[in-house]
Amino acid sequence: MVTPGYLAAMGMRLREGRDVSWSDTSGMNPVVILNEAAAKRLWPGQDPLVRIAVVGGDDRTVVGIVSNVRETSVEDSSGPDVYLPATQAGPVGAELVVRTKLPPDVLASSVMKTLRALNPGQPATEFRPIRQIVDHAVSPRRFFVLLVSAFAALGLTLAALGIYGVISYSVARRTQEIGIRMALGATAGRVQFGVIQDTLRLVLAGIALGAAASFVVARGISSLLFGTEPTDPTTFVGVVLLLCCVALVAGFIPARRASRIEPMMALRSN
Repeated sequence: MVTPGYLAAMGMRLREGRDVSWSDTSGMNPVVILNEAAAKRLWPGQDPLVRIAVVGGDDRTVVGIVSNVRETSVEDSSGPDVYLPATQAGPVGAELVVRTKLPPDVLASSVMKTLRALNPGQPATEFRPIRQIVDHAVSPRRFFVLLVSAFAALGLTLAALGIYGVISYSVARRTQEIGIRMALGATAGRVQFGVIQDTLRLVLAGIALGAAASFVVARGISSLLFGTEPTDPTTFVGVVLLLCCVALVAGFIPARRASRIEPMMALRSN
């Protein structure tokens, strides 16, 4: 049960129709506002405005449709919601919603003064920003995301170190070969390109195997995702590009070292 202005104060988008008004009194035609989920369930593919919805045993005219709102958590989809004007169904208890740019501490004193003018017996109450309530609701999921991100960063670091180690070992084993190529006229840039090419070949093979496994595993964590699909192409492309960039950085140091090999010293080494 809401009063006029509640939808706007909460940031809900009115898709069709109108908001409840102070003229919607008990002596007027009973009205109701539905969210999109309720309208779709009651009248799929039809215009729900001015239709009659039975709410609590009463026939009410649908005067507005608002966007869906997740009432419990960000993971759960929105269910059917109905909004009744408080002027036609007095609430047992009430919560005041204020939309403002002022800090809660600054606003609290003036709001309490106004409430006590309306009701001298109004007890002190607590003002909490909506953002604080939302942050508290999503804090377990946020901690889980931070934990997964930390392990992902650790895995990316280990991958970079592994690539660096493998390429460095490969360059060390090919010292004589690289020396011979440079003695025959190969430029430093040509040597660097060859080492980086080997690096990318190795990385792309690993990415292909990892991407195939990710497509299978991603469906197992679909319930933990919000606002994205398990096989979201943007995410997969972004991860592939990130891994390629990390591989280039990890392979550049051995490649640069290989391009600085002195041909004569390389030919003398065993």
